[in-house]
Amino acid sequence: MSRGPHPSGKPHLPALLLPPVDANRRLRGPYTAGGAIVSALAPIARPELIARYDIELRAMAPDMHELVPARRQSAAMHLPSAERILVHAPRRTLRLSNGLAEFIREYLAETGPRTLVVENIHEADPTDLELLAVLKRRIGPKLLTVVTGGQAVPDELLGQDEHDARADELEREGTIGARLGAIPYHREHGSDPQRALEAYRFAVEWCLEAGCHDAVVELGRRALRLADPSTEHDLWWRLLHSTATALSSLDREEESEALFELARRESICPSVHASAAYSTGMLKVRHHDPVQRDLNAGLAWVNQAIAISSLLPDPRERAFKLGFDLNGRALVEVRLGRPAKALELVQEAVELAERDLLPDEHPIHRLVLLANRAQLTVMLGRPEEALEDLNAVIAADPGYPDYYIDRGNLLHRLGRLDAAIADYETAMRVGPPFPEPYYNRAEIRFSTGDHRGALGDLDHALELDPEFVDGLANRAGLLVAFGEYGKARVDAETGLALDSANPYLLCALGQVEMAEGSHRKARVAFDQALELSPSLAAAWANRGMLAFEMGDPEGAVSDFTHALEPGADPALLFNRAMALRATGRDEEAVADLTRAMELAPDDDDIRRALTS
Repeated sequence: MSRGPHPSGKPHLPALLLPPVDANRRLRGPYTAGGAIVSALAPIARPELIARYDIELRAMAPDMHELVPARRQSAAMHLPSAERILVHAPRRTLRLSNGLAEFIREYLAETGPRTLVVENIHEADPTDLELLAVLKRRIGPKLLTVVTGGQAVPDELLGQDEHDARADELEREGTIGARLGAIPYHREHGSDPQRALEAYRFAVEWCLEAGCHDAVVELGRRALRLADPSTEHDLWWRLLHSTATALSSLDREEESEALFELARRESICPSVHASAAYSTGMLKVRHHDPVQRDLNAGLAWVNQAIAISSLLPDPRERAFKLGFDLNGRALVEVRLGRPAKALELVQEAVELAERDLLPDEHPIHRLVLLANRAQLTVMLGRPEEALEDLNAVIAADPGYPDYYIDRGNLLHRLGRLDAAIADYETAMRVGPPFPEPYYNRAEIRFSTGDHRGALGDLDHALELDPEFVDGLANRAGLLVAFGEYGKARVDAETGLALDSANPYLLCALGQVEMAEGSHRKARVAFDQALELSPSLAAAWANRGMLAFEMGDPEGAVSDFTHALEPGADPALLFNRAMALRATGRDEEAVADLTRAMELAPDDDDIRRALTS
């Protein structure tokens, strides 16, 4: 094997963090490089540091679990795989990479700068490529120098007998890493297709549960070439469903739908057809491209799933699968603007589970239903009922961070800001790092006048995920308020490159253009924002200010009036009063100023305008 760049002979590079790492995914699957780093550092890092990042370390190095005790766990970790129904979002791996980056940064702060050499990155799994990018971005060369390169001889050049021998050797080794990487590939090229298929089954199921969707797709497609739906139907379907699920998580909906169409052609099993119909319906409803979404087609497919599941003879299987399908139809009903109907469906699913499932059966399914019922009762104006459900969900699964975000958002809506912040901060602790709790805490800090604290939270959210569009939009707006127009423009333009139809980013860009005197460009940005979101008060308000600056007080009055539709605001009332005066409508201006004074009795500008 040839070696990539090595720091030996280069005295300006720090000492090696560990011996050069081979990142070829055919060795140990996802996180081949990440696992090697963890395996080197876990035996020597402080126990407190290991405990703080246990989830990330255990995910990347499953063979090191004896050295990394599980401290933070969700309820799903104690259930059989069939009951772990939640599929990790694609950004799960980014969370893990951020956690490992923080672990390494803290470790290096104690030990001093090091160099990391990673070879064969052209053969690395996307999880390792993402990890290396995060290490470079979040640690930097003052603590960690990352050197990459090298190329290996591919395993495919081995003969069949050599593959068999190598696979037998790896199976005797018994490590999970080998079962995720080397064993499946060696078995595929060997002489025993059944053992190859079993190797792929293990790897596909493990990678799906870990959220390593790219690996699921690659391994699943290889496995499906070996599986015969007529003689190995159950295994074939599990592989197909896992692969299609991973494809949909990667925004590859057309490829996912093609697999479910294949399932309909090859299978006559009712539960397969129900599941394929449900999944196809969700692809239609959740397509990452809004233009490709088709709610009516989604409703038709989900109804087909409901029709089939309702005929399943076993009451426990029917309760679970039918409840799952009813919950899916509830999503369609929400998208169609019928939350009351959606609540009826979710409630029916809850009652099915309570009546026909065993008391401890499918607990995650039940929690998902309660969490969804909470979201729907909020939509229908019954937040206290929603709070009861979310309290119950968190009590049952206190290690799942996303539920704290949901409850924090509800508490924020109820005006219980300290409690909301407590939930966001719990979400920060119980799982790997992700931007949403910092983003949400920033909103509360901004609303209470802690603008610098809000900016710090947004900075951290975007350090965790530079492509977090909502964070870019809010930070751009905050930077405009601070007068940092250059930085605000960078955020706005970065966000629009990711989401060109985001009205909040367009509004922020319009504010920058207006501040820099580009009135025509500002007007275009505000107009585009309002085409996309006609109720966006900030865009109406800023367009009103622009109109006033450009000598169009009548247009300003109209825009400020739109901006005031959500409710009275003293600053907007003051601005409309100034525009009304410019049009000679003094009586209306006084009315606005009077109302503004009632809302902000300590505002000297309003008082002076009212008495002038």
